Amino acid sequence: MKLNVSALIFALIPFASTAAPDFHFQNDFTVEEFQERRSAVYAAIGENIAIIQGAEDVDGFVVFRQSNTFFYLSGLETPSAYMVLDGVKKETTIYLPHRDPERERVEGKRFSAEDHALIMKITGVERVRPIEKMGTDFTHAYLWRPPTPALYTPFSPDEKERQSRDEVLSGQGRRIADPWDGRASRPGQFIQLLRLRYPQFEIRDLSLILDNMRLIKSGKEIDLIRRASELAGLGIAEAIRSTRAGVMEYQLEAVAQFIFKMNDARGFSYSAIVGGGTNAWMGHYSANSDPVADGDLILMDVAPDYHYYTSDVTRMWPVNGRYTPDQRDLYGFIVEYQKALLRYIRPGVTPDQVMAEAASDMRIVFSKIKFSKEIYRTACEAAFDFKGHLSHPVGMTVHDVGNYRNRILEPGMVFSIDPMIWVPEETLYVRMEDVVVVTDTGVENLSDNLAVEMDDIERLMEEVGVIQKLP
Repeated sequence: MKLNVSALIFALIPFASTAAPDFHFQNDFTVEEFQERRSAVYAAIGENIAIIQGAEDVDGFVVFRQSNTFFYLSGLETPSAYMVLDGVKKETTIYLPHRDPERERVEGKRFSAEDHALIMKITGVERVRPIEKMGTDFTHAYLWRPPTPALYTPFSPDEKERQSRDEVLSGQGRRIADPWDGRASRPGQFIQLLRLRYPQFEIRDLSLILDNMRLIKSGKEIDLIRRASELAGLGIAEAIRSTRAGVMEYQLEAVAQFIFKMNDARGFSYSAIVGGGTNAWMGHYSANSDPVADGDLILMDVAPDYHYYTSDVTRMWPVNGRYTPDQRDLYGFIVEYQKALLRYIRPGVTPDQVMAEAASDMRIVFSKIKFSKEIYRTACEAAFDFKGHLSHPVGMTVHDVGNYRNRILEPGMVFSIDPMIWVPEETLYVRMEDVVVVTDTGVENLSDNLAVEMDDIERLMEEVGVIQKLP
């Protein structure tokens, strides 16, 4: 038993540990790539300025994670940081709090204004200043001699740990509706302060500029999403092996998290969805509190937060290890839909064109299935008109920013393909999901390490999983 478990663990850790440096900072992206991103911001804002607010400091026993926008433009992971991009001088300044020796004594090193030389080296910015200097720097540089430049800052909320913009906006809406809360959003509060303190500025939204930049991924970004997708596949595969009747949904979640953290991921990039039976009907079910039952299908949708990038992968499998004939008809229809979408995704076409071409192929598949119930036929037929099979962008968040649906597909666009059907009469929801990138010649399925065919999934279930090895 010890030998088997040890072999499993070491097989899943393709890296060697090294001594920790005084400071921890990213080494995925070069300084030149961050400079190129900031140059794109300069080109978009003209002879104006932009200010980016980093993530706030944390409360309680929470590990700090930088906001995606601040990380995207600098790679710097430290709280309460601000970044000013001067479109006239083409210079970037980062503002940071001073060193806190007492806090560092109990928590470890963190970047501060005193580390200006190192920060300039690893980020490529031109200046690093103490945070209290930002107000007077604004006054001296931009307000003394009119005309005052416009000031760009993101109006949309930024994403941090286990967040994406749509979910953050939904949460903000609920807080506004609460008469005993009603807090402004963090960007709303920041914009209000800017307007109160500097009424001379015309404040413009930077969000769309940044969204369009993030929609097209660089080669290194694609590498990170590919690795996140691979880990998602490994996590789901281990959950498939570990599935037996009576296993708890949260235990299958724990198996995936074990795989992620053993392979250099922070953990989940969104709350894991592990729904057995009718729990799968709820698209974002994440209580994961029930035992899985013989005869049910399990839906699992998980992905890691891997170096600030993620994926979005889903599979469904039978608790007892064998798909029933009806499950084979419905899930098999979804499997074929995935293949049809992959055949037609390519640069130079619209998403609607891809959908139409895939639906044409699927009508042929549909005509060959002898459904046991008319409600199953109706559910599959409705899939031909559903537009969500080509789903959301994926990148720094699971529901990433940007909109590819109203554009011609281009190399570097990354999004999920998510064919799905609903059978409301039986509270049955069937889908699978993979993450793809548009290439120069077609498409690459970044999560193709995970079994798709039902026979392959059944064979995977015959293997012994971590839960059985470590009951």
